[in-house]
Amino acid sequence: MVISFDQITPNARLWVYQANRALTADETTAVEMTLQPALANWAAHGHPLLAAAKVVDGRFLLVAVDEGAGLPSGCSIDSSVHSVQAAGQVLGIDFMDRSVTYLDADDTVQSLPLGSLKAAFAEGTLTPDTTVFNTLVKTKAEYLAAWHVPAAQTWLKRYIKPVTA
Repeated sequence: MVISFDQITPNARLWVYQANRALTADETTAVEMTLQPALANWAAHGHPLLAAAKVVDGRFLLVAVDEGAGLPSGCSIDSSVHSVQAAGQVLGIDFMDRSVTYLDADDTVQSLPLGSLKAAFAEGTLTPDTTVFNTLVKTKAEYLAAWHVPAAQTWLKRYIKPVTA
């Protein structure tokens, strides 16, 4: 069963899939439409799941399930991952990207490979105050409260050197 992302409960469990590049408006619509049949038939042990999906910031696919209406199983979660991968293949998009994505000084979405984080902080490309996308949110409520956060408030803090006086 599919509902709109706006209607799904704040306690809904959330998975964030990051595209390897910015999506066009047409691609955003295509991704959301391609996933509708899979979400409509998404079930765990024969019980339908209440789900929603939405592309945000032209880069991230959010898939949510209302666990109050039915708990997803390991197999059903695997099924949703395969559906996302299949949609990406059809459209030429890799939704399994693991770059760090942030907003630059012009509020443009940028990304960096994990291997370049240390250098990015040393060079000042990233700072403790850089707004990053918190792809580790676990629920819709967390997404609404902490989607954009300063780098210093995330796991990236390990790359921030302390300031010495």
